[in-house]
Amino acid sequence: MVYDIISFDLDGTLVDTAAEIAEAVNLSLDVHGVARRPTAEITHLIGDGSRQLMLKLLARLYREQPALAETVRVEAVLERFEHLLNATIGSMCAPYAGAHEALSRLRQAGVRLACVTNKELRHARRVLEATRLESLFELVVGGDSLPHKKPHASVLRHVVETLDGDTRRAAHVGDSSTDVDAARNAGVAAWAVPYGYNSGVPIADSQPQRIFPSLMQVADFVLANPHGH
Repeated sequence: MVYDIISFDLDGTLVDTAAEIAEAVNLSLDVHGVARRPTAEITHLIGDGSRQLMLKLLARLYREQPALAETVRVEAVLERFEHLLNATIGSMCAPYAGAHEALSRLRQAGVRLACVTNKELRHARRVLEATRLESLFELVVGGDSLPHKKPHASVLRHVVETLDGDTRRAAHVGDSSTDVDAARNAGVAAWAVPYGYNSGVPIADSQPQRIFPSLMQVADFVLANPHGH
């Protein structure tokens, strides 16, 4: 079996974006007089898009400090967060080791590449542009590109159909249980890297078919094993 389509998650898989997301979150809290939250806490909420991240954090804050619900309005925080995120996205992110080289090798070998993220498309493109990865992808799918987000089966099936492929010859690489489930649901190979966010839970717990210690090892595997052995 030849792997001729590989999709990659963005945050925590290709690019470390936690610092800039956490900064936008905490600046939003600052504006409303709410104490900053640890970067690690915010990092654990990454994976379902920026709006959902902030909604989850606000729900936690309201549980811890019920009085905040009277003074800190959800929509006001979300509006400020969107503004600050627009200002910070792409400013503090960094590609993980080997990202550019691994993608370049795969692309040059004829593998068709997609970036599939639950991050809003405009933010995803900013990150890819800032890290000089965008030109390596034929397709970029954001969390607001389709009617559903990962892990819905339709997302990765859309990728395979758009790139004129076969799910049996496609793989998805991610850092979270959402990515593993998305791959399983779509019928493509579920691969993972162990260094991402995934709410602080080891990715092995999600039982992906393969765990690659680095992005370069993803490329090594695909290019050295053209028949999927």
